[in-house]
Amino acid sequence: MAKNKKTVIVGVVFLVLVAALALVWHFCNPANNTQVGAKEITVTVTHGDGSTKEFTISTDEEYLRAALESQKLISGDDNEYGLYIKTVDGETVNEANQEWWYLSKGGQMLNTGVDDTPIADGDCFELSFTVGYDF
Repeated sequence: MAKNKKTVIVGVVFLVLVAALALVWHFCNPANNTQVGAKEITVTVTHGDGSTKEFTISTDEEYLRAALESQKLISGDDNEYGLYIKTVDGETVNEANQEWWYLSKGGQMLNTGVDDTPIADGDCFELSFTVGYDF
């Protein structure tokens, strides 16, 4: 009888842990945190010469890529991970020189690509021309 009771307790604890992990995943997954409707975001572009340009974008899009492409601000190559940004505001990186565009939000590097980055009203993003793959 005691063995059955332990098995039931272990089973209940396991189910509670699985449910808790599912909730954490749901609320932390960027795909579940999109904001529907009109919003305004700011994108600051830092070019290779150090100059900056700020863009204010009004959009109904839920993800950053669509908002930036609607303004013809970015272009690049699609691959299995999404869009690899090569050109921003008319400036194209030279991969042979280890040049690339660094995407951040509020100064913090994002763990998502431009395809998977949800946007909300008031968000501020940065696209910075970067040289070198060591950071």
